[in-house]
Amino acid sequence: MSELAEGLRLGDDGKARCWWYNGYEDYQNYHDTEWGFPVTDDIRLFEKICLEGFQSGLSWLTVLRKRENFRKAFHGFDFHRIAEMTEADVEVLLQDAGIIRHRKKIESTINNAQRAIELVNKKGSLAKYFWSFEPPSSERPEKMDYASLRHLSKTPSSIALSKDLKKRGWSFVGPTTAYAFMQAMGLVNDHLEGCYVREIALRARQELILP
Repeated sequence: MSELAEGLRLGDDGKARCWWYNGYEDYQNYHDTEWGFPVTDDIRLFEKICLEGFQSGLSWLTVLRKRENFRKAFHGFDFHRIAEMTEADVEVLLQDAGIIRHRKKIESTINNAQRAIELVNKKGSLAKYFWSFEPPSSERPEKMDYASLRHLSKTPSSIALSKDLKKRGWSFVGPTTAYAFMQAMGLVNDHLEGCYVREIALRARQELILP
């Protein structure tokens, strides 16, 4: 077998993947079936933008392993229900060892749920809004290799998304957080060339009917 390109890791199943899953089974499943696949479900989009906010300063693996606990704590990320949560609910969540107990991030989730309702009322759906920030091909690297990906912590489109969300009152949505959200939700396909998932995610995007 030819030598793997930088940034790729060969799994036990003989398939080349992006290096960052690091051999962990749960992380591998996330890489193979979720990350980079296009999402148009409002609940999942809201969940991800919130969890990216919780991840700030931490690893995504830490958040991923607590995701089911987060879903229980935040009503499955139904933003209509979260919007009705109170200070008393915040105090309860601050005692929940199953999630990341950060007051401002918890309060941000409630705030963002209220802003999400406003956004849906104005735009029709979160999906319509978020997918309007899908970057043009001219913004994307000609080749998605390790060197290119290292310089993609934020982009003009993620900066624009972050700025617009903040203008609408959202919090914990900086440009780096916005780009990580775009990567995960398939607005961009940052699986490296040579990763076996890249073409699968690409086909999923080609088949997607935009909201």
